[in-house]
Amino acid sequence: MNNSLIIALDFQEKQQVVDFLQPFKNEKLALKVGMELFYGEGPGIVHDIKDLGHEVFLDLKLHDIPNTVKGGMKSLARLGVDMVNVHAAGGREMMEAALEGLEAGISAGAKRPLCIAVTQLTSTSETQMQTEQLIKVPLQDSVLHYAELTRQAGLDGVVCSANEAKLIQSRVGTGFLTVSPGIRPAGNVVGDQKRVATPQFARNEGVSAIVVGRPITKAENPLQSYLSIKQEWEGVLL
Repeated sequence: MNNSLIIALDFQEKQQVVDFLQPFKNEKLALKVGMELFYGEGPGIVHDIKDLGHEVFLDLKLHDIPNTVKGGMKSLARLGVDMVNVHAAGGREMMEAALEGLEAGISAGAKRPLCIAVTQLTSTSETQMQTEQLIKVPLQDSVLHYAELTRQAGLDGVVCSANEAKLIQSRVGTGFLTVSPGIRPAGNVVGDQKRVATPQFARNEGVSAIVVGRPITKAENPLQSYLSIKQEWEGVLL
């Protein structure tokens, strides 16, 4: 994706998206369509966004048996999205099947959508991981393990918090994407996120792309908030 600041469209209906995008007519955006919006509006919402000239990260986090994920990705590839994801916990075979499905689903000569894997959700704390998932290692070790597994499967990168990006790139390689949600400007409400970071911290840690939702979508002036976060992310002096 060309735009490394991705706006999470935390909406349920198409009209909410249309209203939100009105002030952004002069911007080419990268937009994340998640479960809430996709399940509510169906594939048509992807086509509508693409017709406006924006990039789409379809965030459905596929996690199932390899054959089912392969078939799902084959269908999603036909939508012309720019990036999709899976859960790394599904294993190497499942992630390899996801790539096979994407390759099979794209049109002849078209570019395969980027495919990244979720390591540990940024809403997950180390205590939760250890007591609820029964993964008895430090959270950072779990994230790094999933990142290495994702690389072995041939995927393009991972979803991780900004706190883990530098470690992943030092171990797995700088050409490997690190996409970080949980981005909050200083002083912003954290909400249900646990491992959060400011845009500046993410930039300093070498994060490839950041995902920002509520600090933009729920802002009094979404365009102004977007431009302010974009400046901080890009290291522009205010």
